[in-house]
Amino acid sequence: MSSAVLSTSAAQGRFFVFDAEALEVWPDEVCPDREASQTRLTAKALAGPASRQVSSEDLSQRKERWLGMTTPASRLAVRPAPEMVSSGIAEIDALAGGLPRGCLTEIFGPASSGRTTLLLAALTAATRRGEVCAVVDASDAFDPLSAVAAGIDLDRLLWVRCREELPQSHPSASLKACTEKKKSDKQTFKFEQSESRSAEYRLEQLLRATDLLLESGGFGLIALDLSDLPPQAARRIPLTTWFRFRRAVEPTPTVLLAFERQSIAGSCSSLLIKLGSTKLGAAGNRTKEMKAAQVPELAHARLLTTLEITAEMVRSRLERKPAGSVSATFASKTAWAG
Repeated sequence: MSSAVLSTSAAQGRFFVFDAEALEVWPDEVCPDREASQTRLTAKALAGPASRQVSSEDLSQRKERWLGMTTPASRLAVRPAPEMVSSGIAEIDALAGGLPRGCLTEIFGPASSGRTTLLLAALTAATRRGEVCAVVDASDAFDPLSAVAAGIDLDRLLWVRCREELPQSHPSASLKACTEKKKSDKQTFKFEQSESRSAEYRLEQLLRATDLLLESGGFGLIALDLSDLPPQAARRIPLTTWFRFRRAVEPTPTVLLAFERQSIAGSCSSLLIKLGSTKLGAAGNRTKEMKAAQVPELAHARLLTTLEITAEMVRSRLERKPAGSVSATFASKTAWAG
């Protein structure tokens, strides 16, 4: 059986096939006299036509064979749409269709924008479905009493608390001392440096805990709370880490949520929701006699009762599109407001 070598003619722009048997080129041939062998091959190449032009039929057959080895884009398997579950807030479900399983959902907004409200609502809905949830709290700010008041089943919740204590090389006593003494620029710089190291240490704990939770599996919802971390510290998480989280959660039915001040996951998040507060509702404590006497109400004597929150869907990589507008508004009531 002879072998062939495919080359291109630059002069004529046509394909040629050189028969290796005609040129007596064999891969396993031992040529003790290299110069004599090269002279013999050159003489045979010049003596007779050692090449033949490939016909159009041969090219078409080879083209069909090569295309047969390639799967066209139209035949690629379509990835099914992820299963959507309720977020616990009807307005969010109407806006984005709920929270997708096997995807990273990023929720960001400034302070008092409703991040904790959405977190508690999602945990409540998940525990009521009988799922086990996990909260990785980077700042140790999760309140169990508020969770119970919201209806969360604490028996189905794993609370991972990232401590603020630094290793022995950076004891917490030095951080407290820097907090109490900020009279000079030098002491202020030490305080900021210690605070930055503390944020990095808590962030490292959060990433390690998230890796362990995703590898172990069995969780219906995993929430990463980075809301109280400085934005400059949270932005230090590389995109490769978010991509690893995304790849790890894809084959699982877990809902992965990330709560932040600013969006930091980039294109790794399948759903991106921005929260913001628009209106505060407060109630005074004036008695009937005070109202009759038209006593002016003091601003500091009013009690916060409701918080009007606006949610905007910034990006969605899911196949399902929202039926209405890209924003929604809902109200959050305090526990004492009923």
